[in-house]
Amino acid sequence: MFETLKPVGMDPILGLMAAFRADSREQKVDLGVGVYQDDRGRTPVMTSVKEAEAKLMELELTKSYQGIAGDPDYNARMLQLLFGADHSILSSGRVKTIQAPGGSGALRVGAEVIQRATPNAKLWVGVPTWPNHIPLLGSAGFEIKEYPYYNLATDEINSDAMMETLRQVPAGDMVLLHGCCHNPTGADLSHEQWDQIADLALERGFIPFIDTAYQGLGNGLNEDAYGMRMMADRLPELVIASSCSKNFGLYRERTGSITFIAENSQQVDIVASQAMSIARQIYSMPPAHGALLVSLILGDDQLRANWQAELEEVRLRIKSMRSLLTSSIQGNSAGVDFSHIEQQNGMFSFLGISSAQLERLREEFGIYIVSSTRVNLAGINSSNIGYISESMNTVLK
Repeated sequence: MFETLKPVGMDPILGLMAAFRADSREQKVDLGVGVYQDDRGRTPVMTSVKEAEAKLMELELTKSYQGIAGDPDYNARMLQLLFGADHSILSSGRVKTIQAPGGSGALRVGAEVIQRATPNAKLWVGVPTWPNHIPLLGSAGFEIKEYPYYNLATDEINSDAMMETLRQVPAGDMVLLHGCCHNPTGADLSHEQWDQIADLALERGFIPFIDTAYQGLGNGLNEDAYGMRMMADRLPELVIASSCSKNFGLYRERTGSITFIAENSQQVDIVASQAMSIARQIYSMPPAHGALLVSLILGDDQLRANWQAELEEVRLRIKSMRSLLTSSIQGNSAGVDFSHIEQQNGMFSFLGISSAQLERLREEFGIYIVSSTRVNLAGINSSNIGYISESMNTVLK
């Protein structure tokens, strides 16, 4: 049986991580891996998470299965985090959330539900996007269409071309949007652009599918939620995949949720039942640990305050690394303008350098960056910024 299988190439980002680990040089820098790192190069467990874990040790009485929908308290608190405690959608009866194994699990369950509802729906994906979006969602059966998002020549959102393409999207198709901290570009939609897309969704009849994996890492918890809160106000249908990997630091706990907004309560109940049917077929029950921690943190005033303070430290550190990198390489002899890095949000931005320069950084200086030139700003710290800037200035000559 297995002799018919062919080897599958390693994911480029995972391959880069493996190459970095295998590099024996003492001086090397990984700017490719997509996780937060502190100034010492660690991906720490948040103090608020540790406090919640200690509390959970006392409170948890069973390791029995959760229900297919996951922890009810977690689902309710995630809705409040996404939309705000006072949003009208929460009392409308039109919204349901189920827990999912990470943002990827949420995306897949959402995709499978959409496929059941409208098998011929196409999924429109911005160029560029997170590399796993297309294989993850496309393998659910979607025909993938593209719309222009980022202009590499100007280092900004290609707004006119994007809107012109979205004006052609047929009714019933899905449009994938990044809630905030766009991966891989760091270029986020403005409030005006969000409003324009909502106008087009109403006019054309397409449904936004929002992937929000970085709420709180851009401009703040509430500020980063503008698009989905506004769309929940204005649109009859909306799908949101969310993740707690980044803003709670729960990467390995695989903690996420998939949220559906429908035209009425009867429809959303049916959608949720379909989502649970799909979840049962894929993974049966979601993992409990991360969701219980999030629920404890969001449900305790002191823990929540501590978590928000830690998240703000993370956000501000990333902002400061953007400024530090920009100031360190902006005056390069080649005259390359990197000012966009300081203006963008979240962990990622494109350097926009050539593949030859990228190869030199890796081969000569042990600085690992993915081929798109996406750089993780959180991989920069006070001990490596000098080396990074010197190396960058050398290859730019």
